[in-house]
Amino acid sequence: MKIRIFQRKVDTMSYSEQALSKIEDGDLKEGNRLYAWALRKDDADTLNSFAEELYSLGFDNKAKRIYEKLLEQYPDEDSLRVNLADIAIGQGKTDQALQLLAEVEPSSDAYLQSLLVSADLYQTEELYEVSGQKLLEAERIAPEEPIVRFALGEFYNMMQNYKKAAAYYLGLIKQGILSLSAVNLVGRLATAYAGMGKFETSMAYFEQIKPVDQTPDILFQQGFVYLQLKNYPRAIEVLEKLRDTNPDYVSLYPILAQAQAQNNDATAALKTVQEGISFDEYNEDLYSQAAELANQLGQYEDVEHYLTEALKLNPEQMKAVVQLSNLYIKQKRYQDNVDLLQPYISENDLDPQIYWNIAVSDEHLDELAAAKTAYQNAYPFFTNNAEFLRSAFYFFRQIGLTEWAVKCLRAYLKLVPDDDELSLILEDYENEGF
Repeated sequence: MKIRIFQRKVDTMSYSEQALSKIEDGDLKEGNRLYAWALRKDDADTLNSFAEELYSLGFDNKAKRIYEKLLEQYPDEDSLRVNLADIAIGQGKTDQALQLLAEVEPSSDAYLQSLLVSADLYQTEELYEVSGQKLLEAERIAPEEPIVRFALGEFYNMMQNYKKAAAYYLGLIKQGILSLSAVNLVGRLATAYAGMGKFETSMAYFEQIKPVDQTPDILFQQGFVYLQLKNYPRAIEVLEKLRDTNPDYVSLYPILAQAQAQNNDATAALKTVQEGISFDEYNEDLYSQAAELANQLGQYEDVEHYLTEALKLNPEQMKAVVQLSNLYIKQKRYQDNVDLLQPYISENDLDPQIYWNIAVSDEHLDELAAAKTAYQNAYPFFTNNAEFLRSAFYFFRQIGLTEWAVKCLRAYLKLVPDDDELSLILEDYENEGF
């Protein structure tokens, strides 16, 4: 008896419903067969709903075929043109999408929908001003329409105009709309306030979000805000929760490690970065961060390993170059340092630390002419660095470049006026007419 009732129910299902069921079950062969029957037998409303479902599942071409068939039957139905344009945008067929959208007149019931799709299209083309104009036109037509206000919030959020984004998100929340297009609007509002640097306000909204609604993105942003508020234990707690549930959310590892390091646990921080590297072995910044932490722990072989790996990925990563150079200086590996820095010293906008490190290395290698040039290149960047000025003074005095020696000495004594020994030396120079 139950079998017959079930069979009767299946018989009343449309071909579209049967096809969708098979497709969702992974039986694509039977789903394709039923899809073909649906195109021939099902009514327009059923097919339209079927196309929407197929599009949401990622079967763009199947949805497109249905919309094209329906448009042939109903050429005045502009919503079909907009749906086809949306598919074309996703497939990178910009010209086709533009043509379809241009056919939708302002008097059409689908014009508002076409403006939203147009805005998406211009964003994909990085024509952000035009995209914004389309959204503002949509707002003029339907100022209270939630999807329009949401689209404007998302647009301004993308443009990092967080103040305007927050205004739209807050307006929707005041309307009682807490979620739209699978997006938690309280989380979006909290993120917008974080973007404005209003971290306390941001956290007040984050803490209103129920645990069941805490998506990975929300947990990440919440952890970031706790970090900005210097609440390191809570940042660690939230980000560890994210790590435990979504270990492949690779963006969490650098800020979790930062929170752990700020919480005086460099060992845990290094372990966290190592975990991040296991998920994202091509992230040069993770290697650089690992090197900093290993350096704090005195694990100098590991420092060199991590920095070497970072530079294999990107030889132009100057942060890693400087870190490795500093390590070589610390270890008195002056020739290694020169070999490391030689390819970079002719570049423009060089990190000033490289000039200083080259100067120190060349000085110890008795390459005095090269050291002189490097000290002179470094000088403008370190006029407020007493350690540099003291070293530069002794070097210039050693090679007999008295004017430079006196210049460095005067600058040094402005910073360290109670250095009696060097004050007396400056007096001697001044008595000699310098």
